[in-house]
Amino acid sequence: MTKESPSRPRVDKAKRTFHIVASRYNASYVDGLVDHATKELRRLAPDAIISLHRVPGSFEIPVIVRELATQNKVAAVIACGVILQGETNHAQNLSWSVTEALQRVAVELGVPVINVVLSFDNEDQARPRCLENKINRGTEAARAAVEIANVLSDLRGE
Repeated sequence: MTKESPSRPRVDKAKRTFHIVASRYNASYVDGLVDHATKELRRLAPDAIISLHRVPGSFEIPVIVRELATQNKVAAVIACGVILQGETNHAQNLSWSVTEALQRVAVELGVPVINVVLSFDNEDQARPRCLENKINRGTEAARAAVEIANVLSDLRGE
């Protein structure tokens, strides 16, 4: 596991749209991801439109991501959720299913989907990655979203 966030990409002055789709389940951790992602997007893409869409749980994230990817010209979609392991293997099945669906949307529609639907064994693992600054996965997701948007924009001549 990495202990530091990747470096920041260049500031993007383009007028782009970024969507964040976030689960309401495990809200305190997901809110930490969303807050960090939003702040970092505002730093890196100050002229961007950033919208937040809430869904009940992680399982519902892919359908909204797909809808957003098909409706608008979008630079990237960040999917935020937290799945905590319980006594059964439900969390593993859910995590795999969501990851596979998000990847399918990205590849089939050519829209970057940054997967921050995270699975943890316990809250001690979730806390530093969702609420703290050093290895916050929301911050990392925003950096990845801006960087991939820049790469695609260059490739597409936009």
